[in-house]
Amino acid sequence: MLKDSALKSTEGTKLFHHTIVKRPGTTYVNGLTTSDLGKPILEKAFEQHDAYIEALKKCGTEVTVLPSNDQFPDSTFVEDTAVLTPEFAVISNPGAEARNGEIHDMEPAIKSFYDKIYYIKAPGTLDGGDILQAEDHFYIGISARTNQEGAEQLKLILESENYKATIVPLQKFFHLKTGIAYLGNQTIVAAGEFVDHPDFNSYKKIIVPPEEEYAANCIRINDYVIIPSGYPQTKQSIEEAGYQTIELDTSEFRKLDGGLSCLSLRF
Repeated sequence: MLKDSALKSTEGTKLFHHTIVKRPGTTYVNGLTTSDLGKPILEKAFEQHDAYIEALKKCGTEVTVLPSNDQFPDSTFVEDTAVLTPEFAVISNPGAEARNGEIHDMEPAIKSFYDKIYYIKAPGTLDGGDILQAEDHFYIGISARTNQEGAEQLKLILESENYKATIVPLQKFFHLKTGIAYLGNQTIVAAGEFVDHPDFNSYKKIIVPPEEEYAANCIRINDYVIIPSGYPQTKQSIEEAGYQTIELDTSEFRKLDGGLSCLSLRF
């Protein structure tokens, strides 16, 4: 159970009180990537991370900022290290060998908020970027980083805690949340393979056009939806659906396959 605050309002809408981020280190430019967008500009990445922290504060969360760790160039992408619910935390087992040790920096921070913690154990691997929560239902992506064993372990944990869980094998996206976001009110933002995916047919959909696919990785935090800047059609669609938006430049994180959700743990 979370140690210090209830996270559900009387309407049943989940409210986020806390966020955890980790500063990029000087080795960030050497992180893993499948993109061909060039090397990140370190000073610009620092500036973009500062703006991200300010946005999290504007959304009404208390931000815990962890120091950088140059041993792990990708460790600013904290989302992959854990899955957090109002009642318990799950420490993941990241699928990239170079990133696996990141969980050891994250564990003390999570223990400062949670009494009940589960662990994904090898040979299971799991990245938090493959986990989407929609109210009491979790979707678990099978990707290059999350394997069947890791997905099954998480499914068992979630079901033992009275959540629903569905395993979703990915066709093209890097992580599940690369192509889908949940905004509350039974509404999802969907791109690519998730636009017509049978597992998500019961939701109201905000469709991201192919040329704006990166914008599918947006995050709803309390009264705002934070979106990457430069995607006007998606921004307009989200605002027409009744949401306030905050736009942030994420160019230096996109270069390492990162998006808005990757940069924080929200609970």
